[in-house]
Amino acid sequence: MAATKAPEVTASEAAIESSSSSVDDGFHRVQRGEGAGNVSNDEDIAGYDAERMRARTALTAEEEKKLIRRIDWHLMPLCSIIFMFKNLDADNVANARIMNRGTPENIMTQLGMTSDQYALVAALYYIPYIIGEAPSNLLLKRFSPSHWQSRIMVTWGIVLACHVAVKNKEGLYATRFLLGLAEAGMFPGIILQMTYWYRPDEMSLRLLYFYVCGNLSGIFGGILAFGFDRASGARGLSGWQWLFLVESIATIFMGVAVWFLLPDFPQTASWLTDKEKAFIQARLPPNAPRAGEQDFKLSEIIASLKDKRLWLFTSIWAFFTVGTSGVRFYQPTVIADLGFTTIAQAQLLNLPITILGLIVIGITGVFADNGHLPRPLYPLTFLVIILACYGVLVAYPSTGAVYAATMIGNAVTSAWFPMMWPWRVQTTSRATGSAFSIGFVNSYGQIGGAIGPQIFRSAYAPRYQVSFASAMALVACCMASTLVTWWVTRQTERDTRKLKLARVAAAKRNDAILNDVVDNDLKKRREAPAEV
Repeated sequence: MAATKAPEVTASEAAIESSSSSVDDGFHRVQRGEGAGNVSNDEDIAGYDAERMRARTALTAEEEKKLIRRIDWHLMPLCSIIFMFKNLDADNVANARIMNRGTPENIMTQLGMTSDQYALVAALYYIPYIIGEAPSNLLLKRFSPSHWQSRIMVTWGIVLACHVAVKNKEGLYATRFLLGLAEAGMFPGIILQMTYWYRPDEMSLRLLYFYVCGNLSGIFGGILAFGFDRASGARGLSGWQWLFLVESIATIFMGVAVWFLLPDFPQTASWLTDKEKAFIQARLPPNAPRAGEQDFKLSEIIASLKDKRLWLFTSIWAFFTVGTSGVRFYQPTVIADLGFTTIAQAQLLNLPITILGLIVIGITGVFADNGHLPRPLYPLTFLVIILACYGVLVAYPSTGAVYAATMIGNAVTSAWFPMMWPWRVQTTSRATGSAFSIGFVNSYGQIGGAIGPQIFRSAYAPRYQVSFASAMALVACCMASTLVTWWVTRQTERDTRKLKLARVAAAKRNDAILNDVVDNDLKKRREAPAEV
């Protein structure tokens, strides 16, 4: 339904109601369609650039839905596959640990490593992330996402292939360090790229696709480990060597494809019309990064470092990853130690954990996207469930209960991340600031991957009760940090949800909501909050 002229926007008209909820007054809306930018009451839309407003209302609601679906198909499947390869290549060392265990072809036997020495493998993999992720994000725009992500994938594929040739623990340490350095920047780079295409209130559903596909690595990884455990010795290679070799070849091929297939920015997409390019840019909030901005602004980095929210979110990520990474790293070993079945078949017991994780991600992602409940409630609920599961692992009532707690706890752990990222990107700003903040939080959050496995030392085997008790304390600290961060960001979080509900209601009437969320989180209390 296209209008030749938009109606006047008055204060009484600004109230927007949907069948399921009521949204407060104060939203400016105009009818979509050709000519919809000709709004007669200029005073009511003060502060909006006329050209930007015309672009924002140039498409009907149905046309906008079709356009967003096209963007989803061009961007999200490829980004999700990249993430799946990253998870597959990052977690393979945990699966390799128990492949052919008890035989001369086991990786720890061949390389002469103890359990504690093997735990250092995870630390050396994650340390480069802390160093390399923020700088990588700053370079992503300079070299374009497609070329930069392709470089990352091909590089890590080559390093992964080098794992096959290692002959001692020092060689494995070196290759894992280089693998972490090569992969650094992949994940925050994808999150950053999404902010060029989607609004913060749209990130939840896209991250649902992203994490569902990405976590399929748990299924493929378990199947590959099971298969290569049986194929160990073929052509003179142990099972773990076949695992690294096949995954490296697939990664390199995928990296080459990314160079040609991954979209960069809306302005450079050949499959978009000029009107669609302008519409995508105009519908993003003013604080969103733009491809036309400078590649680097030191002032934005300094402003990000002064923002207390950067440090609060970083503390959340750090506590969470330290408290949960060790459990994930030792998941195959814990399951194998339960004595349910043979080592090879124990690999397949990891699959229900992954499948349950996908179900939890899907259900909670859909609920979170409707905007009815505050987003922090979801990760807080997950943390309570994780604490309860870890309590079972400390008590160790039976092998069945331990397996169930491991399955539920790690499944919920996987679902925590897609709930957190939309909340985080609500508070980032501009190209350099967004790139730095997203990379910084993710990089220093990776400290969990370095420290978490060290909690699970051989002295605490086979039940690791002390380890799980320590993990519980860290998860409790994560809950406290989440509550403080929610209080600090409550204004932006609430305004984003309110605007989400208003846009859903307006789209049903072919209206366009012209407002954006104003960052009022850090304003002094004596200042009146700006209108949403």
